[in-house]
Amino acid sequence: MACGEDPKANMARQLSLVERALKKGAKIVCTQELFRSQYFCQVEDHRFFALAESIPGPSTDAFAKLAKKYQAVIVASLFEKRAAGVYHNTAAVIDADGSLMGVYRKMHIPDDPLFYEKFYFTPGDTGFRAWKTRHATIGVLICWDQWFPEGARLTAMQGAEMLFYPTAIGWHPSEKQQYGKAQHDSWELIQRSHAVANGCYVCAPNRIGHEVITGKDGKPVDKDGLVFWGQSFVASPDGQVVERAPVDKETIVIADCDLARVEFSRTHWPFLRDRRIDAYGDMTKRFIG
Repeated sequence: MACGEDPKANMARQLSLVERALKKGAKIVCTQELFRSQYFCQVEDHRFFALAESIPGPSTDAFAKLAKKYQAVIVASLFEKRAAGVYHNTAAVIDADGSLMGVYRKMHIPDDPLFYEKFYFTPGDTGFRAWKTRHATIGVLICWDQWFPEGARLTAMQGAEMLFYPTAIGWHPSEKQQYGKAQHDSWELIQRSHAVANGCYVCAPNRIGHEVITGKDGKPVDKDGLVFWGQSFVASPDGQVVERAPVDKETIVIADCDLARVEFSRTHWPFLRDRRIDAYGDMTKRFIG
């Protein structure tokens, strides 16, 4: 969905879309990244810390009611205020009975033009996690995490049958013509590769819309802003995209995920079996010279 400047309106819209998905039979639902606001990380501005909330809190309470009502699992991406001066980009995992199973705090924090997340978010300390929910064992990572095969692998090694990546990624309008197709293709390709390498489903919900953040003076901080490329998708364990949303249309993406295909993939392409764990010690080093 597209996000406006009013957090309450965004929250109401997200709850409505989640409930629509649940009414259509969805058993596990994941929101896009930081759905309660525009993507404020386009600028470093202390006023946006006021958007953060506690977990548990009002948002998790609202999703818990839906989860319990429809006996479904919900993954909600939130801006978490953990303590004074400690803020995280966090995903809350709510089981089908409405209970809060736990949180994943984004581990990889980017710092690029219009993606100034290091200003706001403390790197996560939860490690990579998987949850045995009522409907599947799922892993949750967040946006920039999707570029790192280590996170996907460590989550899959805990039994995750599905990886969810709530996302907010888009084009710099001035770069779209030259780099746009390659950027999007790379984003999708790396995540499809996680599905293949780990024999699991990968689900990546992204936002849509053109967002220009205004400063305290009401003027655009960056006149071009970001154009989010949507195209949320679900990839199967063989890396094929089974469902994909359009670029600029609000969409509920629902895919049937046969968990038997996870076992089939992992036994027919036994990458987990054939890993040479005795030879990977240098993976913990920054660089091998």
